[in-house]
Amino acid sequence: MQRRNLLLAASSGLLLPSVARTQASKVLRFIPQADLSATDPHFVANYVTRNHGYMVFDTLYGLDAQYRSTPQMVEGHSVEEDGRRWRLVIREGMTWHDGERVLARDCVASIRRWGSRDSFGRLLLDATEEVAAADDRTIVFRLKRPFPRLPDALAKSNPLMPAMLPERLARLPPSVALPEVIGSGPFRFVPGERVPGALAVYHRFAAYRARESGDAVATSGPKRVHVDRVEWHTMPDPSTSASAMRSGEMDWWEYVAPDLTSSLQQARGVQVRQLDPAGSMLIMRLNHLNPPFNNPRIRRALLRAIDQREMLQAAVGDEPSMWQTNVGVFAPGTPLANDAGMEPLTGPRDLDRARREIVEAGYAGERVVLIVPTDFPTFRALADVGADMMEKIGLKVDYQALDWATVSQRRTRREPVDQGGWSCFFSGGAGSDFVNPIINTQLVANPDTAFYGWPDNPRAEALRLSWLDAPDLAAQRAIAVEMQRLALEDVLYIPLGQYRQVTAQRANVTDVVSGFPVFWNLRKN
Repeated sequence: MQRRNLLLAASSGLLLPSVARTQASKVLRFIPQADLSATDPHFVANYVTRNHGYMVFDTLYGLDAQYRSTPQMVEGHSVEEDGRRWRLVIREGMTWHDGERVLARDCVASIRRWGSRDSFGRLLLDATEEVAAADDRTIVFRLKRPFPRLPDALAKSNPLMPAMLPERLARLPPSVALPEVIGSGPFRFVPGERVPGALAVYHRFAAYRARESGDAVATSGPKRVHVDRVEWHTMPDPSTSASAMRSGEMDWWEYVAPDLTSSLQQARGVQVRQLDPAGSMLIMRLNHLNPPFNNPRIRRALLRAIDQREMLQAAVGDEPSMWQTNVGVFAPGTPLANDAGMEPLTGPRDLDRARREIVEAGYAGERVVLIVPTDFPTFRALADVGADMMEKIGLKVDYQALDWATVSQRRTRREPVDQGGWSCFFSGGAGSDFVNPIINTQLVANPDTAFYGWPDNPRAEALRLSWLDAPDLAAQRAIAVEMQRLALEDVLYIPLGQYRQVTAQRANVTDVVSGFPVFWNLRKN
């Protein structure tokens, strides 16, 4: 059944009017940023799968608005033996969607599976001698060395999320996607109603036990559900999404296209606002393995040529209230944001100087293969401006227009450009993924574990990992200042600025939790 037929069936007059109104009040219709292509939150590192994960699965800890970890599935923990032994006690009364009781051994298997895939999880497991179930409700970590950020690792909310699974699923290797979606979260996934490319459906899990105390903030606090059914309707065309919001056919559009923001702000019955206080960050990623960007002097010359304002205007528009320049490696407005090492980005642009520096650095006319996702307008706009700038400073740009799926595959290749490799690409992510040196995977400087581009800077990597042992915020900030200085000196990547990613909701949808889309706490009146 096509998406339009699905919508017509849902909103047709076949139901008696009074029944239709009652049911509509319990159904929330949502337009996600993209289709749900994968349902295993340990398997795929994308935002749609992460958002799905928080509907269906639960985590041992959550994060509050200040990015502090708080107990979620656990009622609490104790720390013994000078920080080398942690005991986590699971709350009573939690069940899986198949009716089985949530046990500590389920969580132990889940931690191992997640930790083998996630960068923060790997750091935790590397520090762990043993993680085991002492009894049905108690998880025990015996550590090789103290790991004070243990709750933070188990609370991280960026992809890949530390979802807890039944043991029989968690024992599957993470290289194999889950064959079924069984969690203990506030919603159940309904596979029988899945229409690839068009629809994903969730039902409220009646047996879910929310925490009894705290406030629903970000991923922390009680997850109380007030709707019976949530439908994700994929709409690739932004104009169609905007029309569906104006008519009331849809209740919530996750990402409003920048060129449609103004018109939706004026639409009756629609509210437009920024969902994530940390906004969104835009970046340029360079390949450190191959010429010309294996040369740090050329990377630094390129950094001096970047104009964050020009980049943001191309990607988001001319309205300065929608974006922020003079942005480093940590999201503005978050605890570790600072201005260390920012002179190359904040000083006046001098393309003639950049051209001279590139020649002096020994540039030999190597091709700069820029891979561009044509189906991501924001990233394509950045690439258009970036390609023009690189040509002006004397780089030989090979602009390769591809779809996002091809870019995603191509950027994993480490080969030289004449063997199918690449030199650079433009991308971005949620500001909440740029809040500290561990969560911000763009700062990983070990080529064996780094994000695509594979920088190699042992000093920066040692400093990044030292953040795990920082005893307080002051010590964390001191590390973050030096981390940013090093990151910009070696140009691990290029920050392009922050922008306000706005969401749209019908006016009768209230109490939406800030951050990324979650579906507890909200009401449809």
